[in-house]
Amino acid sequence: MVAQEGIAGSATVVGRSESLGDLHARIAHRFARSEARERVRRYLAGLLGKIEHKNGWQLSEATGERYPQGVQRLLNSAEWDTDAVRDELGKYVLEHLADGETGILVVDETGFLKKGEKSVGVARQYTGTAEDRVN
Repeated sequence: MVAQEGIAGSATVVGRSESLGDLHARIAHRFARSEARERVRRYLAGLLGKIEHKNGWQLSEATGERYPQGVQRLLNSAEWDTDAVRDELGKYVLEHLADGETGILVVDETGFLKKGEKSVGVARQYTGTAEDRVN
């Protein structure tokens, strides 16, 4: 499958595939249709892969789809319990990363300064966390 080819070396892919399978098994029943359940598995593989930009087009290509409409449909209109999936993902992260003595690093990319010049809304903006504020 295209999504796994771009992830990493074969040992990493096997380990990641097993973990991905475990995670998918925990949340799959939250999606009403079998197509959405399969697409969310591929979507998770894409998110965890080595794709430089995790946008609809690149995630779609990485998951073997020709166009981003399927990924967009999954996120925008498929029937699924977003709160239950969020809660289950939070539990999964704590089970695999927390050990009672150390914290968990959360990267909030919304605070990163925008650096593009061509796309709408990508100009430098005040984000609240950046040192230099733009008016």
